[in-house]
Amino acid sequence: MRVYQLEEQTIVNALILGIVEGLTEFIPVSSTGHILLLGHFLGFESKGKTFEVLIQLGAILAILSVYFARLWNLLVTFPSDPASRRFVFGILVAFLPAAVIGVLAHGFIKEVLFESPQLICSTLLIGGIILLWIDRLPLKPRYTNVMDYPLSLCLKIGFCQCLAMVPGVSRSGSTIAGALLMGTDKRSAAEFSFFLAMPTMAGAFAYDLFKNRNVLSGDDAMIIGIGFVASFVAGVFVVKGLLNFVSRHGFAPFAYWRIAVGIAGFAGLYLMG
Repeated sequence: MRVYQLEEQTIVNALILGIVEGLTEFIPVSSTGHILLLGHFLGFESKGKTFEVLIQLGAILAILSVYFARLWNLLVTFPSDPASRRFVFGILVAFLPAAVIGVLAHGFIKEVLFESPQLICSTLLIGGIILLWIDRLPLKPRYTNVMDYPLSLCLKIGFCQCLAMVPGVSRSGSTIAGALLMGTDKRSAAEFSFFLAMPTMAGAFAYDLFKNRNVLSGDDAMIIGIGFVASFVAGVFVVKGLLNFVSRHGFAPFAYWRIAVGIAGFAGLYLMG
């Protein structure tokens, strides 16, 4: 009976963490920071921290399902339309810095940074304050359409994305904040972050799966599958509504949420000793 209860609790934890992943992946609050911090308080442990990375596949498929028509149009028009080619190349250019640094620093990220809840709380707080500051700046956007982003801008956004290798910083938050400071509007910055997430998260998924292929078992696959499905469903919900929400409310609500979670995390760590 004790073993059954443990398995049941693990399934519940995987479901909760999958939902949190899907809800937070595309908003600038750091999905990795949230699930690592929540996993710490739930007592959830995964081999090599693979669960936290592999369930991102659900979020990837959420984008693909919502943006399928847009992606298909890019594929069809790629050979003949210069704008489509520039956009696709721009996404690939933006992806390169994270691909290189992610491979080189993979061990340090998983074995050191992922193991520090204090670091996560700190980056959530600091990132929230920075995002709130940027949201209130009187910025005048020069780029309002992701199809018009020059390659140089895409590369700079790609370097900004690398900051998110520190858990709690947020992949979408770093790319969106960087894009805003470099002259984009809020809606197109969020949309570019969506598209950039596809190769970035797919690459992280494939590399992490390869690195941990020898330590995963059938039980791990089941737990990851549960998190994947939950992440997909929650991710579809967020992707469909985020752009309109950002257009109306900006990023201040997410900044306040980050600050609140960071403070709550520190309080929880203190109470747990």
